[in-house]
Amino acid sequence: MGKINMANLKKTAYYLKRNGLKRTLDAVRERFDGRVQPEYRYIPSTEQELAGQREKAVQEGFTVSFSIVVPAYRTPEKYLREMIGSVCGQSYDRWELIIADATEGAEVQSVVEEVRRRDSRVRYVRLTENAGISENTNAGILQAENRYIGLLDHDDFLEKNALFEMAAVIEQAKKDGRQLKLLYSDEDKCDGEGSVFYEPNFKEDFNLDLLLTNNYICHFMVMEAGLMQELLLRGAYNGAQDFDLALRAADRLFGREDCIAHVPKILYHWRCHTLSTAENPRSKLYAYEAGRRAVQDFLDRRSWRASACDTPHLGFYAVKYEDSPLKIRKDLGAVGGRLVHKGKTVSGRISKTGDIFYEGLPVSYSGYLHRAALAQGAEALDIRNLEVAQSLRESFERLTGVPYATLPGSEIFDASTLPENTDYIALSLRVCGELRRQGFKLLYLPERIVEI
Repeated sequence: MGKINMANLKKTAYYLKRNGLKRTLDAVRERFDGRVQPEYRYIPSTEQELAGQREKAVQEGFTVSFSIVVPAYRTPEKYLREMIGSVCGQSYDRWELIIADATEGAEVQSVVEEVRRRDSRVRYVRLTENAGISENTNAGILQAENRYIGLLDHDDFLEKNALFEMAAVIEQAKKDGRQLKLLYSDEDKCDGEGSVFYEPNFKEDFNLDLLLTNNYICHFMVMEAGLMQELLLRGAYNGAQDFDLALRAADRLFGREDCIAHVPKILYHWRCHTLSTAENPRSKLYAYEAGRRAVQDFLDRRSWRASACDTPHLGFYAVKYEDSPLKIRKDLGAVGGRLVHKGKTVSGRISKTGDIFYEGLPVSYSGYLHRAALAQGAEALDIRNLEVAQSLRESFERLTGVPYATLPGSEIFDASTLPENTDYIALSLRVCGELRRQGFKLLYLPERIVEI
């Protein structure tokens, strides 16, 4: 449910200036529509659960170790102590905390050294100058000695089970014969006091095309140390340095997505106060421009003829291809879009079990975290709004039993050529499943609309 406060009023005024009255009214209507946002109540781990995690790690012989890197600069003491406490209180104990401090005075150093006297796993790195968020963080990354590195902002904090959950997924992957290179968890926001938790970000498993529209990976991101120390953060993308890092890692791991894992638990709390980007998006407009450039850099690295463009929503992007994506990207087998009836979405992206994403959502709504309005990879696409790559149309015809006829003026399959009693969802799952088995990705573009 939306809430009326000064921050939201400022956001609305800026949205009006950028996008006009109609879109603003639609956005306000959606903001106060309780159906769009999931209900959420923060429930921390109990002491019994944390004790069980400690016992399991010992019994199963977990060996993975973590370096948590924090760039500090004029960090308020309250936030600094809460951040450090969230790491020291982890149920999994194979970690080091590296605080790279660019503060001019000794305020941060004195707090860290006080803590270090009790726990030597906390390390202090004094920086000679404030070289910017990327270079400051890199100084800590290059000091890391453990197998995986996690990034933590100086005014945020972790759940006490964060490292255990990461370790458990890494250890299970090792048993399955996989070495994970990149992991990320769900997250939420909290108020400045760290007592009210809201706006959970329940994320998808790795979805490259969704990542190209926004930094949905964000927090809590953990990366294999060798990869992070090779890539590092780039100062030219300050404000979106984590996004740029995630995109470059995705580029490096392209075709090896089994090296990336989503841990579907809220392990990170993003503190929102008056100076934070989370609370005041206009405070760092440069960050959104840097994010767009990071997406463009990825497209250029892949040699995809496309441009990264802003959308009506700050920090969210669209990829505009110079031609059909199927002609530009060899990894794609099909592109699909929305089926709409009376202003509402009735089909489009389909889950592996046949559930419809965004079903019943008004077309003018962007959905939870704007995902309904964003390009994204799909498990399956509705055959009634589907364009299949030329090289795969013969396979398509074998599966459907009809020729690949197209709608006038497009390359979209004309589903009216199918028998009247066709189970469209079942057929969509069968066709798309075969494309995915052949190693092709599916791309959902919500702006491609077919009325039924």
